Amino acid sequence: MALESKNKVDPAFSLSSMTDVIFLLLIFFMLTSSAVTPTGVPISTPTSKSVKIEMQKVAVTITKDLRFFVNGQAVSDMEMLEMRLRQLLSTQQEGEGVVVLHIDKEVPTQYLVEVAGIANSLKARVSVAAQPK
Repeated sequence: MALESKNKVDPAFSLSSMTDVIFLLLIFFMLTSSAVTPTGVPISTPTSKSVKIEMQKVAVTITKDLRFFVNGQAVSDMEMLEMRLRQLLSTQQEGEGVVVLHIDKEVPTQYLVEVAGIANSLKARVSVAAQPK
């Protein structure tokens, strides 16, 4: 005599809700990782009372020993810096390019003005990175 249960349990497990959660986490981390992109070059940025977070498209870093980096890649001189910026900003629409300057606080202001002038001549917005007080 075979006894059978009237309540059958379905052994299949639905992963659709877990997939939705993973997808939402992926979108969250993709959006937040583009807002905070650390530079690979260690510098000591100046401090400011008000710091505005800017979506970084092109990062120019100047170290205290006056070495230049564009998006983490070393550049030998100002001419190469201008060529590299022109190349990176050519893919952006006019007025949409943003150059964020990560400049060590011990670097003379002349270098800040020169790099900002190059970026301005390429019709890019210029922003200086600073740490909040």
